[in-house]
Amino acid sequence: MEPIVNRECRVCISVCRVVHFLQSNRPNFLTLPSLLTITPGNQRTQAMDLVIARPEGLYCPPGDFYIDPWRPVERAVITHGHGDHARTGNQHYLTAAPGAGILRSRLGQGIDLQTLPYGERIQHHGVTLSLHPAGHVLGSAQVRLEYQGEVWVASGDYKVEPDGTCAAFEPVRCHTFITESTFGLPIYRWPSQADIFAGINAWWQSNCAQGKASVLFCYAFGKAQRILHGLDPDIGPILVHGAVEPLNRVYREAGVHLPATDYAGDIPRGDPLIRQAIVLAPPSAAGSSWMRRFGEYSDAFASGWMLLRGTRRRRGVDRGFVLSDHADWPGLLWAIAQTGAERVMVTHGSVNVLVRYLNEQGLDARAFVTEYGEEDDIPATEPGA
Repeated sequence: MEPIVNRECRVCISVCRVVHFLQSNRPNFLTLPSLLTITPGNQRTQAMDLVIARPEGLYCPPGDFYIDPWRPVERAVITHGHGDHARTGNQHYLTAAPGAGILRSRLGQGIDLQTLPYGERIQHHGVTLSLHPAGHVLGSAQVRLEYQGEVWVASGDYKVEPDGTCAAFEPVRCHTFITESTFGLPIYRWPSQADIFAGINAWWQSNCAQGKASVLFCYAFGKAQRILHGLDPDIGPILVHGAVEPLNRVYREAGVHLPATDYAGDIPRGDPLIRQAIVLAPPSAAGSSWMRRFGEYSDAFASGWMLLRGTRRRRGVDRGFVLSDHADWPGLLWAIAQTGAERVMVTHGSVNVLVRYLNEQGLDARAFVTEYGEEDDIPATEPGA
């Protein structure tokens, strides 16, 4: 395995010395681009599939690497740290630089991880690769691939509304766009996040006035930090589950501003501040013994699925807040249009509906069979739970 040497050569150097250097430093992910051959970016040869679906995951044949594989492989480009996209067991990982802390916290500090700043290009086996903001969670990235004039972009998961906790979605022009479709139905149209946060803060304030805690269930990675960013800390103390606090630390280390939080497990049962607090916890904490410490409380769930009345009933919560880190139907269509893609590959979610709609609009739309799905929930295993 050879390391990355990925910058354009602007001066004459000895090819022999570079090759010798590569052979003596072999731990990393990608290989040196050809120093002698330049493929003009505006020359497009006959189209070929730069990404195909294999049993291990989405595979780039000319580059010999995978994007978000669901089986262990040698080289994995990871779009973001949610468990359905970032899995253990790969030999070498490549991800966007802002997501390094997240990936190590979730997959282990000892993984062989290489990072790439947004927009910076590297080459491997003639494939030019770069990562671009996806707006989903901290470190989320779209993967741009260029080979012999053909350009593909794999989106991973994305949303198009900036939220202040991660780099905003950046449309990338391409010939083929690989998109998610988690909320790929016309019924999914998100309220403005300003309205949602106003609703969350009002609910919290109302509960404070009644002397009961506000427990808000949300995914520990991404959603929890986005909610923290939108809370009004002047209302009361903010407590978090043990699954949330380590990820808050990673966000803060990455420069994301979050209000002060306390670990809920450190607060004695019966402490009066609990009745003024909002508590962020993963959905798996619902109904567990961990919840007893809060006494009388009102609970809510934050998710795009809360748009459906039946989902709110099944969750059995007092309130549902429609807040998603995925694009809604208008967001998906806008993102696809912005790429200028002639062909669209849809990976997961409401695949058939989006494929049919895009075909009716004159695009060449198809489906990839993948093992991606709803982002993971962390089990609520805590001392005293």
